[in-house]
Amino acid sequence: MVMETYFLLLTILQALVSLPVFLKPCKAASDTLTPTQSLTEGKTLVSSGKTFELGFFSPGKSNNRYIGIWYKRSPEVVVWVANRNNPLTDSYGASLSLNTNGNLVLLNRTSTIIWSSNTSIMVLHNPVAQLLDSGNFVVRDKNSSMNPEMFAWQSFDYPTDTLLEGQKFGWDLNKGLERYLTSWKSPDDPSTGDFTYRMNETGIPQFIISRGQTRVFRTGTWNGIRFSGFATLTDTIFRSIIVINDREKYFMFVPNTRSTTTRLTMNYSGLALPYMLKNNNTEWNVIYSDAYDLPCDGYEFCGANAICKTNTMTVCECLQGFTPKFQQEWEAQNWKNGCVRKIDLDCNSEEGFVQIEGVKLPDLLEFWLDKYMNIQECKKACLKNCSCTAYANSDVRGKGSGCLMWFGDLIDVRYFNVEGSEDTIHIRLAASEIKSIMGKNAKKNVRTILVAISAVCFFCLLLCCIIAKIRTGLSGTEKEDIELPLFHLATVASATNNFSPEYRIGAGGFGHVYKGKLSTGQEIAVKRLSNDSGQGLKEFKNEIELIAKLQHRNLVALLGCCIQGEEKMLIYEYMPNKSLDHFIFDNERRTILCWEKQFNIIMGIARGLLYLHRDSKLQIIHRDLKAGNVLLDHNFKPKISDFGLARIFKEDEKEARTKRIVGTYGYMSPEYAVDGKLSVKSDVFSFGVLLLEIVSGKKNSKFIHPDHHHRLLGHAWLLWNEERALDLVDESMNVLSSCIECQVLRCIQVGLLCVQKFAKDRPTMSSVIFMLENETAILPQPKQPGFFIERTSNDDGLASRNEECGSQNAVTITLLHGR
Repeated sequence: MVMETYFLLLTILQALVSLPVFLKPCKAASDTLTPTQSLTEGKTLVSSGKTFELGFFSPGKSNNRYIGIWYKRSPEVVVWVANRNNPLTDSYGASLSLNTNGNLVLLNRTSTIIWSSNTSIMVLHNPVAQLLDSGNFVVRDKNSSMNPEMFAWQSFDYPTDTLLEGQKFGWDLNKGLERYLTSWKSPDDPSTGDFTYRMNETGIPQFIISRGQTRVFRTGTWNGIRFSGFATLTDTIFRSIIVINDREKYFMFVPNTRSTTTRLTMNYSGLALPYMLKNNNTEWNVIYSDAYDLPCDGYEFCGANAICKTNTMTVCECLQGFTPKFQQEWEAQNWKNGCVRKIDLDCNSEEGFVQIEGVKLPDLLEFWLDKYMNIQECKKACLKNCSCTAYANSDVRGKGSGCLMWFGDLIDVRYFNVEGSEDTIHIRLAASEIKSIMGKNAKKNVRTILVAISAVCFFCLLLCCIIAKIRTGLSGTEKEDIELPLFHLATVASATNNFSPEYRIGAGGFGHVYKGKLSTGQEIAVKRLSNDSGQGLKEFKNEIELIAKLQHRNLVALLGCCIQGEEKMLIYEYMPNKSLDHFIFDNERRTILCWEKQFNIIMGIARGLLYLHRDSKLQIIHRDLKAGNVLLDHNFKPKISDFGLARIFKEDEKEARTKRIVGTYGYMSPEYAVDGKLSVKSDVFSFGVLLLEIVSGKKNSKFIHPDHHHRLLGHAWLLWNEERALDLVDESMNVLSSCIECQVLRCIQVGLLCVQKFAKDRPTMSSVIFMLENETAILPQPKQPGFFIERTSNDDGLASRNEECGSQNAVTITLLHGR
């Protein structure tokens, strides 16, 4: 018994003596893993500057465990996942270790390999795995330098959904290694999702987002300064670096200041968004979220040999010398089949080129590149090749250099009129087309000179007439004068600090909106029409005419206007809480709006529409009711804005037909989008869409469901028929109260009644208000909504970034596609 006790004490003593020796390496090197150590549940590696942390984690609501890297001060932002497609269902007994060959191995409790780094580049004599302050997890020899060339393996070579500062994105041509991003499947599942974001391997660099094998977005080619179809804020926040040589072809970004942290994350919906975190903040902000919200950002939106324009009434136009492949489809704004040549090329010496400036160059599908040719040599080379259909400089710096030639159809061309848009394409046309264009240009030049001479004499008179019309009423339908104050340009410029970018609070197809403060202390919002705006003098006068005559607590008040030189501006009352979409489509800001506030907003919008349709002196159809055109004052009272597209109806006029289909994709009624039929029921449809968006917190045109391909309206209809309507409600909304639940259900039913397929089935706004306010009223059962047709997988990817055309642009909505 004494001997047993002795041996037991000796064993305990030996364990106690050896314990500090075992723990010392872990304590001394918290960013490093050696072959004598392992990382288990509850332990982490932390980079030396405490920027990044590596360990076990579970995403969102999932119980699965993964090895990942996250920001130390933002643990919710995971930037890399090792075993993304092979999760641990139980991390008990699991470990991450480094073997003597330099391989990182993740084992479960039964010692089954879950994930391995498969390090085999070089032989390591003393391997270590280290988490660097850049977020890169590397395997190297302990005695080697920190040169990336000496890393046997690094996580930067195998990104998941996030690109970090200083991380290469693209190709290592020697190793045949491609570094690209792949979305998570969902916020709770980091496994490989549907979307990829990658750089093309051949030709000039460009970034491409694909859903499966289908391209849904393209940045355009790198022109030496920026990507030809993508305006970024690189000058102010981060700097883009492109490297192309025989060994590598990659993109990298580095911040311009140490006061911010930036990253690029490909989310599960297919959006590659850049985020910024200021050093003294804890909240990440999207640097620019409208990167591809417009129709023209969707890949090949207008089909082959066409150009997409966001600043014109007609979004898609055939390139000069081309005509719609199917004219009837094209007139119905179904542009997918694109355009074909009016006259085929026959490769004779009299063929020539037309020039289009400020474009996103066509996709590099069939092309040829010579980096050393000048533009004149490029033109000659294209003429010599009978298959060449267009050419351009590959690099626009200086006077331009390099030669890009395209063969076959020209795909995904977009007009891109932004500052620094230097890309110009020369499109080859048949000899007869060139002669016709030259003749028209000669006549145009003579006519231009005559018009210019006349304009000098006529300008002052025209300006006086415009001002006079504003003062006396533009429509001629009422006898009383419109007493609308005229602001001097100097007054507006002073109020907005000379239209400083810091004062800019919004933008649209018309131009920009600025916040200002008059010398009296009154805050104003200034809507400044740009010269490139698709909204011209007609829309400007239309908005003045209407708003000046309309007075209602749920319509935005017009304080005056400014017309001076080329400047045309509208001055409104300032709405401190911005627009409704600022809240309902943002998960965090949405919580500010309790259900009581949301219901009051719904009722306010309804009363504003009723006033337009029935109670104002003029019967008015708004034509562009959407969340972005509902402004909120300091008490969150809604005010309908933007009457540039509004239409006046006569007292006996119930319906009109128009060929000019304008409005916003996702809010337009079927009869208006397809046949151009316009009535008060068109606005009712838009209101129904908006009502369902408020309840759900989801945008109709961007809604994606994992189980079907319907938009929000179709999803709401499916839930209603399955008696699961409350499943539509946003999770942040508390509907536990039976009173609130009843009110929310009533709103969903009214929303579905408003979006019914046929206009005759939809209620008037007076009926809508009655149904919403009277809880005892028995409501009719809704019928099938408009556009109740499932999209294809191709439409899904495109629609997620094609929501709004802007108030003045036509949209693509046809019965065939259910848009």
